[in-house]
Amino acid sequence: QVQLVESGGGLVQAGGSLRLSCEASGPTFSSRAMGWFRQAPGKDRDFVATITARGDNPHYAESVKGRFTISRDNAKNTVYLQMDNLKPEDTGNYYCAAAARGYWRTSASSAYDYWGQGTQVTVSS
Repeated sequence: QVQLVESGGGLVQAGGSLRLSCEASGPTFSSRAMGWFRQAPGKDRDFVATITARGDNPHYAESVKGRFTISRDNAKNTVYLQMDNLKPEDTGNYYCAAAARGYWRTSASSAYDYWGQGTQVTVSS
């Protein structure tokens, strides 16, 4: 069992930055790939970024590549999403998720076993 709690969302102007954190509880965090997804009002939940259990080989959606950085600290059971040069289209509820064991890294939401409750990010123009 993994429980995930996101924090760090808020309201920011276009061009600004936010750093999201996702604190995990449970003994298997360090053995699972982690991901960030987002959902805008009226839209499907979309993949944003993922990282391996070791914390290397990050992978990003094309829309955030070069602006967002995913990282993790297994000693603190925490995964981060640094978001720079934010745009209004980045607005949405951001979720972190823990992949099923055995995945090296994945962008498929169906591969994730555990989800946080989400944190809202609003980018004004």
